Amino acid sequence: MAERTLILDSRQIEQKIQRIAHQIHEHTFKEKEIVVVGVQFKGVEFARRLVEVLRNISALEIELYTIGFEKDKPLRDEVRFEGDVAHMKNKVVFLVDDVINSGRTLIYAAKFLLDASPKQLKTATLVDRIHRRFPIHADFVGLTLSTNLKEHVEVDLTSKEHGVYLE
Repeated sequence: MAERTLILDSRQIEQKIQRIAHQIHEHTFKEKEIVVVGVQFKGVEFARRLVEVLRNISALEIELYTIGFEKDKPLRDEVRFEGDVAHMKNKVVFLVDDVINSGRTLIYAAKFLLDASPKQLKTATLVDRIHRRFPIHADFVGLTLSTNLKEHVEVDLTSKEHGVYLE
């Protein structure tokens, strides 16, 4: 079994979520409404928690949607989108995932969302591994982590002792 190292504990994760939510609030201070789209599966929980904080610190109307597809075969799999695509037109949309590594997942999700003609499309992640193979970047980041390609970052936001681990 691979060695597992704690990178962020539950308190640190909450601090990162609070900071990103405040940054998003500052970025959208002129907006009345935004859309947050969480990437299935772990990105959805991260998005849900961001939205919870945003609703506590701002008067923004926030729609929370989800997007998913087969990550290994994104072009051959149908996009699963839960939300109102038409509602994103001329809105600031935040695409949220727990970890960004190669950028593949976000670039395919962004392609789908751009067809809805948003006013802006921004990205947010808890952990940015910076091993890009696709031209996408993270606008709002909890932690930038330099890793080698063999290492795996595991985000656990659902158990009692949630944390971010490097394996």
